[in-house]
Amino acid sequence: MQRIEIKAEGFFELLKLKDTSMWTIFSQMIDGNEKEIIFLDNEDKILFNYILPSNTEKLEEDRKEFSKQFADKLGSLN
Repeated sequence: MQRIEIKAEGFFELLKLKDTSMWTIFSQMIDGNEKEIIFLDNEDKILFNYILPSNTEKLEEDRKEFSKQFADKLGSLN
C-alpha cells in the first residue's frame, strides 16, 4: 500500500484557498489501489491517518460516515 504524508496545516489552508473539500481531492487520487494518507503536524508528528479506498463508492460511504460522526461530535459540544 502506498503511503502519502501530508502536512495537515498547509493542506487545510490550501483547501480553504481553493474553496474545495478534502473529499474532492481524495476522489482525484483514486486509481484502483488503496493508499494510506498520513496527516502530520509541523513537527512531523502523526495527527491522524486515513485509508483512501480503491473506489469512489467506498469514498462516498466514508464521507457520509465522517459527516455523521462530525455532526454528532458537534452536537455533543452544545
